[in-house]
Amino acid sequence: MAFLSGPRLLDWASSPPHLQFNKFVLTGYRPASSGSGCLRSLFYLHNELGNIYTHGALPIIHCTLACRPWLRPAALVGYTLLSALAGWRALTAPSTSARLRAFGWQAGARLLVFGARGVGLGSGAPGSLRCYLRMDALALLGGLVNVARLPERWGPGRFDYWGNSHQIMHLLSVGSILQLHAGVVPDLLWAAHHACPPD
Repeated sequence: MAFLSGPRLLDWASSPPHLQFNKFVLTGYRPASSGSGCLRSLFYLHNELGNIYTHGALPIIHCTLACRPWLRPAALVGYTLLSALAGWRALTAPSTSARLRAFGWQAGARLLVFGARGVGLGSGAPGSLRCYLRMDALALLGGLVNVARLPERWGPGRFDYWGNSHQIMHLLSVGSILQLHAGVVPDLLWAAHHACPPD
């Protein structure tokens, strides 16, 4: 997907402070960007490119709209643009709660896709929809726990090393990713062998 040349990338020490959360990733940081700069970053190589394309729901949309070829490209492009906007808003968010809210539109778009599938307007492997609903529920729960700073809020100092909200969020994120995998694999196998009914 990386086919445009982008701006000069930064090393960790030169990157914006809000991106300096992992001192072990040394290079490949995007400089601060405008909204159009964030959209452009979908098409050049940097250290967040893989994260952008794995968020989300593109295989779910692809399979759900497998029998709606006129709608599928628009939905995929629309979700990609929405993801870029969410990423930009999350990167520039002044707080953890604002960062969580930045992904609300993405979640809303996925819920529309899930709804279309649930009422028969979309398609996919039987059982995958339940996996996707669990995926989003776990991700949301992880975000809420992290924003609420639970349980360390109830016992400051007791959870400094183990069991704090950030660790709980990561565990729930792993569960969320496993649910995504459990839904996408059967969906892709279904899409490879499914013939859409004639219009």
